[in-house]
Amino acid sequence: MSGFKDECGVIGIWNHEDASRLAYLGLYAMQHRGQESAGIVSYDHKTLLQHKGLGLVGDVFSESTLNYLKGNVAIGHVRYSTTGQNLLANAQPLTAELYNNFISVAHNGNIVNASLIRKNLQKSGAIFQGSNDTECVLHLMSKDQNSDFVASLQENLSQLEGAFSFVILNSEAMYAVRDNYGFRPLVLGEKVNDAGDISYVVASETCAFDLIGAKFIREIKPGEICKISKAGLETFSLTTEKKVLAQCVFEHVYFSRPDSIVYGKSVYETRKNFGKWLATENKVEADVVIPVPDSGLPSAIGFSNQSKIPFELGIIRNQYVGRTFIQPVQTIRSFGVKIKLNPQQAIIKDKRVIIVDDSLVRGTTSKKIIALVRQAGAKEVHLRIASPPTIGPCFYGVDTPQKSHLIAAQHNIDEIRNFIEADSLSYLSLDGMFASLNETYASQKSYCAACFDGKYPTPLFE
Repeated sequence: MSGFKDECGVIGIWNHEDASRLAYLGLYAMQHRGQESAGIVSYDHKTLLQHKGLGLVGDVFSESTLNYLKGNVAIGHVRYSTTGQNLLANAQPLTAELYNNFISVAHNGNIVNASLIRKNLQKSGAIFQGSNDTECVLHLMSKDQNSDFVASLQENLSQLEGAFSFVILNSEAMYAVRDNYGFRPLVLGEKVNDAGDISYVVASETCAFDLIGAKFIREIKPGEICKISKAGLETFSLTTEKKVLAQCVFEHVYFSRPDSIVYGKSVYETRKNFGKWLATENKVEADVVIPVPDSGLPSAIGFSNQSKIPFELGIIRNQYVGRTFIQPVQTIRSFGVKIKLNPQQAIIKDKRVIIVDDSLVRGTTSKKIIALVRQAGAKEVHLRIASPPTIGPCFYGVDTPQKSHLIAAQHNIDEIRNFIEADSLSYLSLDGMFASLNETYASQKSYCAACFDGKYPTPLFE
C-alpha cells in the first residue's frame, strides 16, 4: 500500500418505494469510500431482506437483486476494512435478531476499544461471526432488554471509544448516530415526490444526495441520535458528556469527493485554498504547474491561481485501470505506475515543473511519478504537497500504514527529497492548512489532525 486507504460509506433511505435502488445509487456515488464490499438491507415493515458481496457496488448488485430488495426502507454500506479482514462475514450492514426486535447496522469509523469490549463479551458467552469492530454493537444491544430502543442506544453506544457514524434500522425506525467527537461525517437530506410525500435520506457525503435528487437539510450533529419514523424526525443526545470536536481534517485533504459539502464546507474550495496557501508559503520559479490526477487537481488549480504559474494537465490518468488489472509477466513488469499515469511530453519537455499532490505517505509513488516526468524531458521537478507531513497512523476509521512506514515520521524533508529525487520538496504547514479552513491551528477546536501532529483526541487501546 503506497498511501492511505479509503474508509467506509453509509446510506439510509426512509419512506420511498424505490428505497433499495436509491441506496444503490447513493453507494455508487460514495464508491470512493470503500471498494472491498457492499451491502444493502431493505424492509417493508414485515420482512427484512439483505444482499451483500465482496467487490464494487456495480458488481455486487444486479437488476434481479434490486428487485428482490423490496420495501420502502433501506440502509447500505460500502467498506474498506479498517478493522477485520476483507471477508463476506465482515461485509455490512450487519443484522441480528434481538429479544424483541431486529437490528441492522452500517458503520463508518473505528471503535478503538473494540478489542477490549469483544474480549469481555466473549467471556460472557458471546459468539462472533466476523472480525470487525461493528459486531460489538450487535452483542451489546442483544444483552440489553430495555424496551426503549433509544435508551438502549444511549446506554450501549456510550461504552464505545473512538469514531462512529452509524445508520441503524429496526422494525420501528431508522436511526442516524454520530459520536461526540464528530470524527466522521454524516448528513441528513430529504426527497419530495410529486404527491408531496417526504422521504428522508442519511449519507456519509452530500454527493450521494446529488445523484438521487435529495435536498441537503443539515449535518447529523456530533453526539446526536436522529430517529426517523412514521412520526417524523426526533432528536436525542447520545450522552450528556461534552467533548471537544475532532472532525477528521483528512476528509478535506483526500477522502471526500470534491463535489461534497463536508463539515459545512465545500471540499473543492477547501482544496483550492490548500493550494493557494501552499503557493504562498513555498515559492519557487517554474514554468508550469501540473497535478497528480485526480487527487492533486483542486490544489494545483489553487496553487496556479496564487502563483500565476500556468496550470496544465501534464499527467494523464488511464481511467480504465481497475483493481482487477492483470499483471504483466515478470520481464515487463517494470511498467509500474505507467499503467495508470502518462506524462505529456509536449507540456513537460524542457520546462521547470511543479507537481502538486494532496499527500505524501510512503514516498514510493511520488518517486516513480517524478522519474516519469524527468523521462518526459522536464528540466526541473519540484514537488509540492497540499497537506502537512504525515507522521502518524489513524485509529479512527482509516486504514493507514504503520508509523514505521510513514516516510515523514522517519526522515526529514531533505532526506525525503533525496529519496524521491526532486529538485525541491515542500509541504503545506499546519498553520496554512487550518487557515484554509478559516481556523487558527494554535486555538482550533474543530478538527482531528492526529496524522499530522500526533495529538490523538481519545485514549488508544491495545
